[in-house]
Amino acid sequence: MYTIANIRPLGHNVGNHAIHFALRQMLHETFGRFVSVIDYPATSKHESTAKAGLTPATVYEINRFADGVIVGGGNLYENDEIAVDARALSALQPPLLLFSNSRGRIYDRHGNFSERSDVIPDHKLKTLLSRADMSLSRDSATNGYLSAIDSRDELGWCPTINMARYANLLPALPDNEDVGTLISVRTPNLMNLPYRFQSRIQNHIETAIDHLRATGHRRIRILCNDSRDLDFATAFRYTKNVDSVYTNDVYQYLALLKSADLVVSYRLHATLPAVSFGTPTINIVYDERAHSLFDDLGMTPASLNLVDLSDNFIPELKKWIDKGGYKKSDHITIAKDWLEKSDMQFSRLAQFKALMENYLKNGASKI
Repeated sequence: MYTIANIRPLGHNVGNHAIHFALRQMLHETFGRFVSVIDYPATSKHESTAKAGLTPATVYEINRFADGVIVGGGNLYENDEIAVDARALSALQPPLLLFSNSRGRIYDRHGNFSERSDVIPDHKLKTLLSRADMSLSRDSATNGYLSAIDSRDELGWCPTINMARYANLLPALPDNEDVGTLISVRTPNLMNLPYRFQSRIQNHIETAIDHLRATGHRRIRILCNDSRDLDFATAFRYTKNVDSVYTNDVYQYLALLKSADLVVSYRLHATLPAVSFGTPTINIVYDERAHSLFDDLGMTPASLNLVDLSDNFIPELKKWIDKGGYKKSDHITIAKDWLEKSDMQFSRLAQFKALMENYLKNGASKI
């Protein structure tokens, strides 16, 4: 039996749980069923606990029972949402893997990429990277930045590209459940965009609803990843007679994405599971981390960039609705590339397993 401490984002967003769902299943494949995964929040900012991140209390506890530590996946670097105590980290005994974390820039008022005001400081990144036994960044933008600090960092992508492998674990939806078309939203004021772009989002979605109906989509719903999206989503009940759906149950969330007729997605972790499942998807991006990852995955031609398209966004959105969305299975080269990336992820987890086995062997020999 192996025990892994997983330090990850919890908080409001069911997308974080989708990442964890995929990672947990990948660990079961790598270790067999003989693995226990113990979750710790990466920060106590959103949790009613003082025990979070890589701090004295957690490191003390982890050293007592864990055989390995995984930090990620999530946007932990982008918004500095991981607590790190350098003294405690230096005392960490089990192997440490940094996996599928991102650090991206946002669009400023001029439409150029600029640093976030809350980005993780370089000295903190250096502390993490210097202690890590392995580091796999989620996208090329993050990998490029981290490699300048520590050349050992590799590109590792997101575990959710493997979601189709685990579709059999999802519950069957009720027989009378008509999922229809889902528009996966993010509340505009939580999008890191200049106001002139935020202010267009409601009109974009209302236009999409009208065009979806005109092209035969009978059942349309607003999908919320985060309970904070519900206030925005409810507006469409009054303007377009469209209901919203929210769940923090990751199994139900993934089952909805798998069964949808089409997903129009403003959410990275609605897009990747949907594409993996083979659900037709229209992907919308508005920051560097998503843009970089979709470029890595060969999806840039099938992604709509809110800022780059600007006034041409709605015509392009209508074109993708007319096409019926993007399906990875229609692009053999990209589908093969995703499989190769998946194989690489599993090979790195196997390397991490070997580090853990070596740690267990050496620890046992010292007793």
